Amino acid sequence: MRFVAANGGIWSIGAGLQRTVWWLLAIAIAVLLAAIGWAIVTPVSPLGDWRPESAKVLPPPLRKTLYAAVDPFNRGTAMAVPGAQAGGTVTSLTLVLFGTRGLPGGGGSAIIAGEDGVQQVYRAGDEVTPGVTLAEVAFDHVALMRNGAKELLYIDQSGKAPSAQGLVAANPVAPPAGAAVNAPAGGVGALSVDAARRGISFGPRAESGRIVGLEVLPTGDGSAFRGAGFQPGDVVTAVDGKPVTGAGDGAMLAGALRPGASVSVTVRRGDRQLPLAITLAP
Repeated sequence: MRFVAANGGIWSIGAGLQRTVWWLLAIAIAVLLAAIGWAIVTPVSPLGDWRPESAKVLPPPLRKTLYAAVDPFNRGTAMAVPGAQAGGTVTSLTLVLFGTRGLPGGGGSAIIAGEDGVQQVYRAGDEVTPGVTLAEVAFDHVALMRNGAKELLYIDQSGKAPSAQGLVAANPVAPPAGAAVNAPAGGVGALSVDAARRGISFGPRAESGRIVGLEVLPTGDGSAFRGAGFQPGDVVTAVDGKPVTGAGDGAMLAGALRPGASVSVTVRRGDRQLPLAITLAP
């Protein structure tokens, strides 16, 4: 009897706890449902309607003033060039900037041509002309130091980039007499224009700060590169008998790869100069 009574007492206490927990959960659920309902029927902000206002369009005069004050390329911001004056003016030197390769902190290199039109590669700190030093390189301009003052030289973007096809049309390429015509891989037929353009790339090769040719690099599986007669390390030094003097000659050579053309090039391979002809299928 005592054991049964004890069991009955324990059972009675467990039932009471169960009812208490049930009511607590019911109250919590009711509070959460009330909070969700309140959030749905009332604004998020206690200060009023939370919805954003419609977009405001500035009148043309204000837009013009706003856009004129924006300097996306930081051309109006002085660069930190040691020993240079604040700001900087556009240089009056007869130099032409063709390209830049900037590095963090203002370092890098640039392709600049002088009065003779010959393009050369200069690194930050190099002397461009007597008394003029390349101080800093940005993505669209460089800073030159002349007599302790900073002068800026920008890439000319006033006109469209020259068309490779137009350059080729104005300077037709013909193989010189005695030029060696190389056969493509397999010795049958000629390279297609698409295969040549996809499988061969040309990049400027600079030595001692001067562009001396176009480095020939294979792309893809290298079959077009080998089929044209090139080997790793080849550098094109002349196209149609004209020496390569600038990075723009690469675009002209790429544009000369037309159906049925036979492009004559001179290749430096080791210590030898070899004539080659890239023959393309019609």
